[in-house]
Amino acid sequence: MDKKVIVPVEAVLTKCAELPVGFVPTPSAPYRTHRKAVELTQKPGRPRLKTAPGVPQRVPAATAGSRVLMWKQDPSVTEMGTRKAFLPGVILEGPRDARITFGQPGIAAVSPNTFGDFILSPNTDQFDAVHTFAVVRQTLTMYQRVLAAGDAAAPLPWAWNNGSNTQPLEVFPHGLPNVMNAYYSRTDRALKFGDFVPSGAEERMYTCRSFDIVSHETGHAVLDGLKPKWILSSAPPQTGGLHESFGDLTAIFLALSQLDQVEAVIAQTKADLHDKTFLADMAEQFGLALGRTNGLRNADNDLKLSEAGNEVHAISQVFTGAMYDILADIFTYERQPGMEDDAAVLHRVGGYLCSLLMRSLVAAPDMAATFADVANQMLRLAEQDGKPIEYRNFIRNRFTLREVVVSDVPLTDDVTPNVTLAPAVVDEPDAMQDRRACCGTMNHAQYFDLEDVLEAERQALARWCQGYKTRHDHTEPAASEELAVNK
Repeated sequence: MDKKVIVPVEAVLTKCAELPVGFVPTPSAPYRTHRKAVELTQKPGRPRLKTAPGVPQRVPAATAGSRVLMWKQDPSVTEMGTRKAFLPGVILEGPRDARITFGQPGIAAVSPNTFGDFILSPNTDQFDAVHTFAVVRQTLTMYQRVLAAGDAAAPLPWAWNNGSNTQPLEVFPHGLPNVMNAYYSRTDRALKFGDFVPSGAEERMYTCRSFDIVSHETGHAVLDGLKPKWILSSAPPQTGGLHESFGDLTAIFLALSQLDQVEAVIAQTKADLHDKTFLADMAEQFGLALGRTNGLRNADNDLKLSEAGNEVHAISQVFTGAMYDILADIFTYERQPGMEDDAAVLHRVGGYLCSLLMRSLVAAPDMAATFADVANQMLRLAEQDGKPIEYRNFIRNRFTLREVVVSDVPLTDDVTPNVTLAPAVVDEPDAMQDRRACCGTMNHAQYFDLEDVLEAERQALARWCQGYKTRHDHTEPAASEELAVNK
């Protein structure tokens, strides 16, 4: 009889305590050797045909893909750390694919390893390239699935894509040295991320390492491809608020699309989304660098439109806060802990709300869209989707409390079928956006129509010069005659 080997519990606990934060569970070398030896001794069976006899088999495109090591949240969110993730599709050296490319000068392109994966050490330039690409890819894939509606041949275009231009979005993880910001540029067709040393600190902070910041800026790029006039500063303040809010909501929905993050949220909050959670806090590490306690923005807020004025950053938090409340309401309504795991429910609810918002934005006006426009589209589509009336009640109630719409019936009554609710607080005529507190995208000069201002100044100068010349030509003879008389 084999002698049993007893391992003290204290030894196991000590070994586990030594594991670093963000440890990636990987099969040990002896286990890998054992598996290979077993495979060599097994007699291979006949290959299973998935097609009719005589028909050549093809490897499905869906089997292609690469594993990457990435930050699953901000580096400061130690509950998540670094994890392996799988990205389906063909990914080449860079990393790059058909829609996203890496072009950072000074950072060598990353080559996949023997297994076709991109696994590098954190806090290195090449890790930053892989992580940034991975978050952009996950964001684009999430929204593309929503709009494809089962048609894989319906991609989500960038703003410059057309029948003759399929140029990808270029990603620059270290594209803004010593800049405390990040932005999407339609002109450059790129995402650029800054890095800086916070005041009083010694270690440099890289915005590209933030899951929230990368997904937020990618959200701007996605929405610009669908609604190119929404990003302009000449649009009404609420339109600007929709763009900035979409960036924040993109970070939330991308987190909810990943089961490990959903499980962490459930464990962290005990299934109460109004408890403090990294899901509601945006860009925690960046916020800490600025001396804030809950990131750059907090989605779990109580702001109303009448309190926001024309400041786009504040306006965006009104819409984001309403959406976060709707998420929490629907999750609470759908919860059945005895029947279904809370993480599975939150994952499903987050996916539906992401789809509902995206489709509502697409259906909203192409110019001067308001919060009420999107809220009414959400009510219409939720009814069209056959969702319980409670979904529409949550949508109506939350947007009413935020002063976005005016309900036609008391909030204790069910929402009226096929209703279009009137807006509550509206932008003043010719109101101008105040973008001072927004992200780098919304503050980028290319979206401010500043060239038109410069052209107006040039035209004014041309008119003055023409008038001066006319006046000068008219008075010159009189001046000559006066000179002659004096002589």
